[in-house]
Amino acid sequence: MFSAGFFINSILLGVGLAMDAFSVSLANGLAEPNMKRFRMNLVAGTFGFFQAFMPMLGWFCVHNLVTYFRAFEKFVPWIALILLLFIGGKMLIESIINIHKGRNGEEIAVEQFTLPVLLMQGIATSIDALSVGFAISNYGWLNALVCALIIAVVTFIISTIGLHIGKLFGMKLSNKAGILGGCILIIIGIEIFIS
Repeated sequence: MFSAGFFINSILLGVGLAMDAFSVSLANGLAEPNMKRFRMNLVAGTFGFFQAFMPMLGWFCVHNLVTYFRAFEKFVPWIALILLLFIGGKMLIESIINIHKGRNGEEIAVEQFTLPVLLMQGIATSIDALSVGFAISNYGWLNALVCALIIAVVTFIISTIGLHIGKLFGMKLSNKAGILGGCILIIIGIEIFIS
């Protein structure tokens, strides 16, 4: 039922799907270099959850709602692009405003990214994983679930690494880190849209 090839393929699938989550985690770490461990686990856990949920949703659609999902599939890159442009643009603008305030001697309020923003990031970075449901459509529900859980664990680990790297450089880049993080999110959105 579960072969070594199944586990290797699931891990590789997880690594491939987690690259967007890694980049967004990097941007989040840059934007919030003092992020606590609980919050880091929440971020990585959110990305892991969505990276597991979306393939299972895709698998479900293939087995139950094929005609509806095929019609929706062409909008997936647009949705990811819009969400990441919005989040990245907001981060970029807020960072530029904070730099300007800092130069004028005004007090800068450090705004942490909120749960709704995190959920949008989770959806935006995992929406392309819906199509993985097609790739695993020949799996039974248990194999599909195990594959999705492996993808979640791999994404969690890779996102945590991205957060740590982002925090490390965020401390060094100070207030310019938000600009870099916003640019990264915008580039990811464009990359998802193009590919």
